[in-house]
Amino acid sequence: MVVPPSNAPAHCPGPETESAGKADACEGCPNQNICSTTPKTADPALPLINDRMANVKRKILILSGKGGVGKSTFSSQLAFALSRDSDVQVGLCDVDITGPSQPKIMGLEGEPVHQSNTGWSPIYIEDNLAVMSIGFLLPSTDDAVIWRGPKKNGLIKQFLKDVEWGSLDYLLFDTPPGTSDEHLSVVQYLKDSRVDGAIVITTPQEVALADVRKEVNFCKKVGVKVLGVVENMNGFVCRKCGTETKVFAATTGGARRMCEEFGVPFLGSIPLDPRIVECCDRGVSFLDEVPDSPATHAYHEIIKKLQEIPAFSHE
Repeated sequence: MVVPPSNAPAHCPGPETESAGKADACEGCPNQNICSTTPKTADPALPLINDRMANVKRKILILSGKGGVGKSTFSSQLAFALSRDSDVQVGLCDVDITGPSQPKIMGLEGEPVHQSNTGWSPIYIEDNLAVMSIGFLLPSTDDAVIWRGPKKNGLIKQFLKDVEWGSLDYLLFDTPPGTSDEHLSVVQYLKDSRVDGAIVITTPQEVALADVRKEVNFCKKVGVKVLGVVENMNGFVCRKCGTETKVFAATTGGARRMCEEFGVPFLGSIPLDPRIVECCDRGVSFLDEVPDSPATHAYHEIIKKLQEIPAFSHE
């Protein structure tokens, strides 16, 4: 399912029509490329995707309107936290095709992807935590992925239909910033098997919140439930003197105020802690390495709130 953006032309032919992306009215539309390349007939891969996803209880998107707000970091720490329960099976799918971060953050750089007659095998950190990313398929970590939309969409389709995810309680999708081809592809390919919800990551300043508002509107347009908003980098607490500094000022009330305006849940704020960066660079769980940090406590409170939401709970 492709949804016309809010600024689509007045005479939009509709994303499901044969003239989608090709009509005169489509010139200049931000969705012109994906509308013109999306198959207008039933995609033969959809039944295969539905079969793979039949054993996945919860499919959760991690979104951000702007880059650099800590979306990939939150995705990784959420995956680590959920997998601490050995009875919970977790998958993390990195669909940020041109900027894959998860191999580094999860400590899996250089790991090869194995293929069998049942498909690609994701890379396992623990018996109950699996990761898939284009980063595992590149010859070098410095290689640039210079792809247009159709090729990105094709790889995302492969991640869904060809990866042997097995039975999962959670499949988390670390998406790129914004609302682009990757987001539309995931929603389209999971149309029948259903996306259970989205977690939106932001920072307190208005320049980030302005893009998050677009992200929330995107979710409403494509029918994805917003499970809640997380405000990252909310202040820095000095470990020596205890002084708190607001690094990014919440000039318009921050994420909490924005959530009140849009009627979506506010999950909580996470303060800055330099050790988060250190743990991500080393590829280890910050929550396990620094259990006494205020940021760790904030993560646990947010995850506790998420687990109280029926659309998120794996029970």
